[in-house]
Amino acid sequence: MQNKLYDIIIIGGGPAGLTAGLYCSRAGFTTLLLEKGLLGGKLTDISDIENYPGFPDGVNGAELALKMQNQAKRFGLEVVHSAIESIKLEEKIKHVKTNSSQIYISKAIIIASGSDSVKLNVPGEDNLRGKGVSYCATCDGPLFKNASIAVIGGGDSALEEALFLTRFAKSVTIVHRRDSLRAVKILQDRALANEKIKFIWNSVVSEIQGSSSVEKLILENVKTGKKENFVCDGIFVYIGLKPNTAFLNGIIKTNEYGYIITNENLESSSPGIFAAGDVRKKQLPQISTAVGDGALASFSARKYLEEF
Repeated sequence: MQNKLYDIIIIGGGPAGLTAGLYCSRAGFTTLLLEKGLLGGKLTDISDIENYPGFPDGVNGAELALKMQNQAKRFGLEVVHSAIESIKLEEKIKHVKTNSSQIYISKAIIIASGSDSVKLNVPGEDNLRGKGVSYCATCDGPLFKNASIAVIGGGDSALEEALFLTRFAKSVTIVHRRDSLRAVKILQDRALANEKIKFIWNSVVSEIQGSSSVEKLILENVKTGKKENFVCDGIFVYIGLKPNTAFLNGIIKTNEYGYIITNENLESSSPGIFAAGDVRKKQLPQISTAVGDGALASFSARKYLEEF
């Protein structure tokens, strides 16, 4: 067991977590960041970011992630690569247990563990992620100018993003496993009226194919079992998001989907535990909003520690 008592432990090393790490470390707090994968989170999957302030010519996601982590580490941020198994509260002290049975203790915690897009889990999806397979139209849409795109899903997010993608793409085809959409009527009306949007009903993706980038999908009709090729330049998947909060085990309040509930200062239902980024239910999950959350959560944590 670690004997060192940290002021703040940050769970998650995406934009929100790295920003919180920068602010906390720079403020002089002993700060530990725990991340199960690569620092940068979803940033590392984005080849070209064109809407982050300060980079008028765009920036590679992995490059931006490296700049963020180097800046935070310069002020003393400690980083350990490990997944979180559980959090235990003992009076004011927080105990964070990793999947390697290591336990770290702190006075405050900032949870910035993000959310993951629900994946199709079909051959080719992982290999072509960032090479035509995307889960964020706002992030990657401008890269598909005059392209043929498939959008997978039939809910609000799928239709909203399909409509957004028509600004860039030559055509957008919505592939839905049912014969009717689940989105609100106004979105359905807009999508059905848009001449760039087409529909393939009662179908699912069984495989994504391509050498260096997406070239075609193998679609399977759920009613007949018949498979057909669908040629396209990219695929955007919107079949749901899942927050990374399984390790909480009910110690703080979440909504019905598992997103952490916070107040305007990003305080959770448990004193000394804060949340930032996509692990909170929010209207606009973007790098810039995650960075803002990380800064605010660190400020709120500082105020909490001043009265600890």
